[in-house]
Amino acid sequence: MKKTSISFGLVNIPVEMSPIIKNNDISFNQLHKKCLSRIRYIKYCPHCKKEVKQADIIRGYEYKKDEYVTLTNEEFNKLKSEDEKIIEIIGFVNLNEIDPIYFDSSYMIKTSTKSKSFSLFKEALLKTKKVALAKTVIGTKFYYVIIRLMSDTLIMNTLYFEEEVVIPEEIAEAKFTKKELDLAVQLINSLKIKFKPEEYVDEYQEKIKNALKQKEEGKTIRKAKVKNTKNIKDLMTALELSLKNVS
Repeated sequence: MKKTSISFGLVNIPVEMSPIIKNNDISFNQLHKKCLSRIRYIKYCPHCKKEVKQADIIRGYEYKKDEYVTLTNEEFNKLKSEDEKIIEIIGFVNLNEIDPIYFDSSYMIKTSTKSKSFSLFKEALLKTKKVALAKTVIGTKFYYVIIRLMSDTLIMNTLYFEEEVVIPEEIAEAKFTKKELDLAVQLINSLKIKFKPEEYVDEYQEKIKNALKQKEEGKTIRKAKVKNTKNIKDLMTALELSLKNVS
């Protein structure tokens, strides 16, 4: 959890931010196949021919072959202005103006004590139906972020820069008939559902958990069954059969 503040005009709102996404993937260690001993990662300097401690490692930028400019943590910190240590709001936008492709990490923004300014800020976002566009530094990286209301909780999403988002060139559109389009729309409508994230589980991680349990019990892991799907090349036939299967 990081203590910071939101700068909103001349209003300063002390807040705490913490990540809300956790990695649920099962963690594995790397072992030597022969003896099952843990593999060590050794930081080694080939010039000095010895193992190097983390405290003796600095970051270097290679500006030409084997020539480096180095920066220490202290020098990195000197590059940060005091303004960058806060979340500085630069404006308010409609959420639908921001394509989800720009969303990166998510954080919860909250206060540890009752705060009039914090409550007022939340209510103002609710009334205006806007999200705040701001800038800040997390760790050593500068971000633009949006702050939005999700139910009664303030969520901050870091955004990718436009130069980081690589969208491939469009492929020439293929022609289709009106009947094919009508069937595709009908199929979409027949598969319309409500988004319920609590119902969606990581099926692959569940398979890994079950496999580990089987191995602990001395059982053999069986190959997963392959779904028997038909390879229908004719688009119209595929659409018609799909509609028949969901009806």
